[in-house]
Amino acid sequence: MGDGTVCPGDPAGTPQITAASGLPDAAAGLGTEIVRFSRLIAAWKQRAKNGAADRVLLARLVVGGDRRATDLAADAFLDLSTVSRQVRSLVERGLVARRPDPEDRRGTLLTATDAGRAAFEQYRRQRDAELAALLEPWAPQDRADLIRLLGRLNEDLAEQHARQLPGGDQGDAVDQGDTHV
Repeated sequence: MGDGTVCPGDPAGTPQITAASGLPDAAAGLGTEIVRFSRLIAAWKQRAKNGAADRVLLARLVVGGDRRATDLAADAFLDLSTVSRQVRSLVERGLVARRPDPEDRRGTLLTATDAGRAAFEQYRRQRDAELAALLEPWAPQDRADLIRLLGRLNEDLAEQHARQLPGGDQGDAVDQGDTHV
């Protein structure tokens, strides 16, 4: 990464990416920041009362409606065994209910209960309050730019993920950004 300058506050001495940086430097810089962001998000999730997978699955059911476990796993980019364990916990806590699939009585649909919807709203309020405190000192244009660019990155990542699925079927995978969670 030789095109940028070193950020003075960065202990690792990672070069700062500028508009003049080449694509390889930009990709390396983005990779570094995604890894760092992932670690920080993981630490944030650990502080949460309930698991992050719970919140993701509950959000997909509240916002996206009833789903089969297999569809929920695909929508959330999670393994079916993980989803099964988390759904069991959500059902035991009364946040999700199982009901027969009207289109195929052999199948089961998962649905958020009233308590699940209330928990989802509480999770969202808590998250939004923490993010508002974080973004408060940012300039309004910086906030808007961050949201726009992160949305664009998410769309591109979701499309890339969908293309890599067997058969290239995107299904609801690209709609991850529409959850408003």
